[in-house]
Amino acid sequence: MNISTKSGYVSIVGKTNAGKSTLLNNILGQKIAITSRKPQTTRHRFLGIKTINQCQIVFVDTPGFHTGQKRALNLHMNKIAVNSMKGVDIVLYVLDGLKWNDEDRAKVESIPADTIKILIINKIDKLNDKNMLLPFIEELNRQNSFDSIVPISALKNLGVDDLLCLIEENLPEGEHLYPKNQITNISEKFLASEIIREKCINRIGDELPYRISVTIENFNELENITHINSVIYVEKESQKGMLIGQSGSMLKSIGTSSRKELENLLDTKVMLKTWVKVKKGWSDNEALLPSLGYDLDK
Repeated sequence: MNISTKSGYVSIVGKTNAGKSTLLNNILGQKIAITSRKPQTTRHRFLGIKTINQCQIVFVDTPGFHTGQKRALNLHMNKIAVNSMKGVDIVLYVLDGLKWNDEDRAKVESIPADTIKILIINKIDKLNDKNMLLPFIEELNRQNSFDSIVPISALKNLGVDDLLCLIEENLPEGEHLYPKNQITNISEKFLASEIIREKCINRIGDELPYRISVTIENFNELENITHINSVIYVEKESQKGMLIGQSGSMLKSIGTSSRKELENLLDTKVMLKTWVKVKKGWSDNEALLPSLGYDLDK
């Protein structure tokens, strides 16, 4: 082993809508996690890999913690978030501004004692009173819950370089776990499904929150074009009508926007076909979740 190299796993956790995916995309310099102003956008656990000279940071992106939801999908996402704080070298606990309460404290106390804990105060650019930031940090330092506290704006790229330096300092020595040019462990097929879901959420999320799941039925890469067939699942016929829109206008808008982003991602022409189907009560049926791509073992 070359002892001059460092590598380790860094889990990004926190409540929904704290900006975890925005932070990961910023660090990687590439979009691999979908983002939305709607909470509970991230549903899966996947890796983002950043190699900087002799250091390789393997980020674990997770769904946000949320309470008050007892559907099978929500319980599954909470389980992923909790498990992602175990067996890693560093936990980044991301806050939406200065929103900290007893629930956050309990989550942090459940992190294994030998894990480096770094609090990320995100969205500092949106603070109404920036004079509150320093007293807030001082109070949390007195509680001695974290090894470090870093204020940032993931969206505006403020403080992110300082955060990366801090992570590098705390990584254990070890060989790199992935090739230096690899950015994620997820497939282009999975990214396609996530991009389509993002377009759905951002267009009709207010009317149809979180009852959407996307699967890719066919992903065929040819020399000059990639053919993708996708199915968007909803829970009710009325939701299907909302998603299709008048004369198919909503589904066409979703398809066009998805295709453009996929062509940029894949660097090739894309032929995208999309259908909407009803699978009644899928988000509260644990038996159905694996058929829609959710790994219940995580």
